[in-house]
Amino acid sequence: MPSPSENILFGMGNPLLDISAVVDKDFLDKFGLKPNDQILAEDKHKALFAEIVKRNKVEYHAGGSTQNSVKIAQWMIQKPHKVATFFGCIGTDRFGEILKKKAEEAHVDARYYEQNEEPTGTCAACITGNNRSLVANLAAANCYKKEKHLDLDSNWELVEKAKVYYIAGFFLTVSPESILKVAKHASENNKIFCMNLSAPFISQFFKEPLMKVMPYVDILFGNETEAATFAKEQGFETDDIAEIARKTQNLPKENTRRQRVVVFTQGKDDTVATVDDQVTMFPVVDIDQNDIVDTNGAGDAFVGGFLSALVQEQPLEECIRAGHYAANVIIKRVGCTFPEKPNFH
Repeated sequence: MPSPSENILFGMGNPLLDISAVVDKDFLDKFGLKPNDQILAEDKHKALFAEIVKRNKVEYHAGGSTQNSVKIAQWMIQKPHKVATFFGCIGTDRFGEILKKKAEEAHVDARYYEQNEEPTGTCAACITGNNRSLVANLAAANCYKKEKHLDLDSNWELVEKAKVYYIAGFFLTVSPESILKVAKHASENNKIFCMNLSAPFISQFFKEPLMKVMPYVDILFGNETEAATFAKEQGFETDDIAEIARKTQNLPKENTRRQRVVVFTQGKDDTVATVDDQVTMFPVVDIDQNDIVDTNGAGDAFVGGFLSALVQEQPLEECIRAGHYAANVIIKRVGCTFPEKPNFH
């Protein structure tokens, strides 16, 4: 198994500080939230952030979907450190300092674009039972600038150093031009570009930038809800997840040397993946429902585990097994956190 080198994995996205707290149905109703959803904060949610931090047992964790995934990949690999590079924008403030410290502790090579016009982004994770409703206030994360960061020679060198790229769909709302630049680089150099559907609203309201990037996507991740929304928006006229995976695989693709792989997770149900021209089901690790503490970060963890095996050039089945393992660990803990070492063989 080739040992991964430094900066072999490149991630770019919205670095957010997760503020998670257990809330009740009244809290969700007050702010018009669904129990299980991801949305961008609007004006009506301003008070939510002030209110959630007053709850007892508030936990702060370094978050943001892509950053979570590269951090999990690094944790799965353990050594060497700095296998993963991460780009994103933060503010010059206390929350920004926390994110820097947390990235360092996770041994991720985070190169943040720092600006002082907007504060560091936050994501409120409103937990009720096994559900989590995420409200992201992007703030600084929304200020990422291609020409001020990605295009700089010292940063672009790190992009060129990588062999596997992962960007969550959430970043389409911030800098589609940055995503395209990285995706084209991967495609032209026969490297692996991975993306995530991330949330139903991406397929609905950011369809144009999403479909501009799709021809460059070698591996596409998503969950069952996101897959169904994507299928509806694309006019696939089916709600059969295997059929959606097949149709997604067959969308136009630039680099024909790699057949697109589509991987859809379904919570406790089998993960669906395209293997060559077949669609295969992969059962997840059994878990007692009572052991589930927090499903927040399960999808990010799955991708992180998957990427850890992918950069070590493992076959698809192994990548999925690593993804299932990582997700299984994460859902037994609060936030996207993990024990000191993985126990994965």
